[in-house]
Amino acid sequence: MSTELICTGIEKSLGGKRVLKGLDLRVNPSEVVSLLGASGSGKTTLLRMIAGLMMPDAGHISMGGRTIWSRDVVVPPERRRIGMVFQDYALWPHMTIEGNLAFGLHAQRLPAAEAKARIEHALEVTRLAAFRDRHPSALSGGQQQRVAIARCLAARPALMLFDEPLSNLDAALREDMRTEMMDLVRREGITVVYVTHDQAEAMAVTDRIAVMREGTIAQFDTPERIYEAPADAFVASFIGGFSLLNGQIAAGQFRPEATETDLQTDSAIRGRGVLVIRPEDARGAGAHPETQLTGRVASAAYQGRCWRLGVDVGPARIRLDWPERVEPGAALAFSLPPDRCVVLAA
Repeated sequence: MSTELICTGIEKSLGGKRVLKGLDLRVNPSEVVSLLGASGSGKTTLLRMIAGLMMPDAGHISMGGRTIWSRDVVVPPERRRIGMVFQDYALWPHMTIEGNLAFGLHAQRLPAAEAKARIEHALEVTRLAAFRDRHPSALSGGQQQRVAIARCLAARPALMLFDEPLSNLDAALREDMRTEMMDLVRREGITVVYVTHDQAEAMAVTDRIAVMREGTIAQFDTPERIYEAPADAFVASFIGGFSLLNGQIAAGQFRPEATETDLQTDSAIRGRGVLVIRPEDARGAGAHPETQLTGRVASAAYQGRCWRLGVDVGPARIRLDWPERVEPGAALAFSLPPDRCVVLAA
């Protein structure tokens, strides 16, 4: 059921602005890939081109070795075997849940027995069989999202596209639903491209993440690699929770701006650099004297397992996870494990 997706040299301009700039993307069969980026980065435009709802200006798109878009070949959306789940569910309000699932199968002209079997399977795996005779308005937001997924599954897509599908749900339900959705598509073995601007969501649901920047892909890697080794300062700044300290590197030392502190680094960069600080890496001042910093606490917020401190180091405010509350205004000395001190080009 799953398939490989390859996009090569995708170009697109809208309103005189280049939205996609020679973008390349390869998604393996049964892989779940996120397109992560800010508004205007081109992620939804790319998704719509894969679906056939928008045409590129240049490039090539193929699924399973079959061209679905090029300058010479344009496969219409209904013949691409692609399912799409939108953030607003896009359900027919006057139809029952079973009717919504059946509607998408009419165009395929399936034998009645096969259509019924597909609907039954989709209702079963999404745990919606008991709601088959209800209308969408009688369901919760999470249940309606499951209906949208069930409708896609009934069509037996080779590829599923998710366009910020959880943005309309509250935080607690959103976390439950993303786990449920990904468990479902992984059991079905479907290839997935998932658009989101939420870094935590992308980290939680996908095998690899394409971090998008102004129509290009800044880094395409596993969540672990992107978190542990961001490709550049842009990626590090976009991944939520990181703090960045600007400074200068010379002779194996990094000095943050407006401080007199030198931190040891094995970075090969010379001149201006950026130190990436992950909140959970903060240690007591004496733990690592070679990477010790001092700042002034600006804020303290209880996080359950720790206190999240906002600490001013020179002109920068960084976020640290600390085992106890520190009063705002107090000085704080802390250190970082040397092997966790990532210094990138500014």
